[in-house]
Amino acid sequence: MVKKIFGQCYIWLILILMYLPVLVLIAFSFTEATNVGEWTGFSFNLFPRLFQSAEIMTALANTVIIAISSSLVATILGSLGAVGAYYSKKRMRNAIDLATQIPVVNAEIVVAFSLTVMFVFIGNIINTYMFSFWTLLIGHVCLSIPFVYTSVKPKLQQMDPSLYEAALDLGASPSQALGKVVVPEIMPGVLSGFLLSITLSLDDFIVTAFTRGSGLLSGDKKIETLSTLVQAKIKKGPIPPEMRALTTVLFVIVILAVIGVTIYRNQQAKKIRVRRAF
Repeated sequence: MVKKIFGQCYIWLILILMYLPVLVLIAFSFTEATNVGEWTGFSFNLFPRLFQSAEIMTALANTVIIAISSSLVATILGSLGAVGAYYSKKRMRNAIDLATQIPVVNAEIVVAFSLTVMFVFIGNIINTYMFSFWTLLIGHVCLSIPFVYTSVKPKLQQMDPSLYEAALDLGASPSQALGKVVVPEIMPGVLSGFLLSITLSLDDFIVTAFTRGSGLLSGDKKIETLSTLVQAKIKKGPIPPEMRALTTVLFVIVILAVIGVTIYRNQQAKKIRVRRAF
């Protein structure tokens, strides 16, 4: 009984520490005070001001473009890699598993610095400045691929391995068997990996700071994302209060996305149980 109470208290403590700062920002997004902790009256004015700020909207658009494009590429490559590793020989599969686990546990600064050195080296060889949207995209893809792989791999292990072979025996080509049998089975893992990739890209700062160049909506200037914009504002003074409104908007979107994914997973699980029952 004591262990159960202690465990519940510990869980609630962790949840409070995780969500209390976010809830404080959300609460102060409904006041126009410059600093968090000051309350100048309830107001929705920060939200229209948020969408009127060209600087924040540019950074937000850049962030979303990079997150979606890098997540799509990472999801495709990571999913194909997981499928390829699953149907490979044991030695090759273990080597791929090890190669994908290292970036997950490795410090992000190491990944960012390694990519920077590589881009500088290539730029010196071809005598050109490498850093642009494409180097930033490569950086975010490299950051996300291992997490997509680890999301898809458990779904492959849960799948009946005879399904793919049965599809081939029934006359399907390997690509048809992959698209109509394997992909639907691993789709929850693919979707989870895609959402995780978006989350990693949205709040990434280190890889972005090391690999960004000019491009996107920033024009000839360095690409500004939300993380780099916040870091630049902190250097000069307080963070614009409109950023608190942005926090609220993003939090609501994430909550809705999690609810949608949960509903989708539950529906897929029900379909699998019905299919196996018959």
